[in-house]
Amino acid sequence: MIAEHLEGIRALCREYGVLRLEVFGSVCTPGFYPERSDVDFLVEYPEDYDYGPWLARLFELEQALGQVVGRRADVVILGALRNTWFRREADKTRAVIYDAREVAEVA
Repeated sequence: MIAEHLEGIRALCREYGVLRLEVFGSVCTPGFYPERSDVDFLVEYPEDYDYGPWLARLFELEQALGQVVGRRADVVILGALRNTWFRREADKTRAVIYDAREVAEVA
């Protein structure tokens, strides 16, 4: 499901200054139900990133990703993963779909 929207997702990453974007959760497993499952993303921004007032840019990215994939998207900032259980569960299915450092090396 992500593969068919990959170019649109990567374009959003460039537009919003994302350093790295990963997908995790049910969308990475056979347990994904297209008619009811959301899509979960982990995002990493550069250290000096301007999130805008009240994290507005993060919420804009979340909405834009939802529009691209055609369902609700949940975006979690990678640095905010403090819950050990949540991190361990996310680690089981995480997959990188955009890394600006790799794109820069290729260019």
